[in-house]
Amino acid sequence: MEFSDLHLKILLPFGIFAEAQAVKSLVVETPQGSFGLLPNRLDCTAALAPGILTYTTAAGELFVAVDEGVLVKTGREVFVSVRNAIGGVDLGELHRAVEEQFRKTGAAEVDLRATLARLESNFIRRMAQLKQLGTNDGQ
Repeated sequence: MEFSDLHLKILLPFGIFAEAQAVKSLVVETPQGSFGLLPNRLDCTAALAPGILTYTTAAGELFVAVDEGVLVKTGREVFVSVRNAIGGVDLGELHRAVEEQFRKTGAAEVDLRATLARLESNFIRRMAQLKQLGTNDGQ
């Protein structure tokens, strides 16, 4: 079956980020490099790396920064499921927004890892204390 355009849905864990009809082409970033889709490409899936998703409609070229995720193309439907996305028309603004968002996310992840490390070390210390108490009771 021949298609003249694609129907794109960008999905986030909590809902639909964007939906576009009449998409003429789509370019995404994968761990192996850029990956382009045209309407009559065979059905496929691809793992996505963080980067810029570019798609073309009659209105022009549009850009969305996406986090890692997966792309699924079936027929004329293209689903892009990612952890996070930031939309913008101007690449300069998009670049600044991505840097700011990733900086915030990076700092939050560092804080989370530090908290988890403290919890794990406290848990291990408590287990060692319980084991020592059990050993002393048995004497």
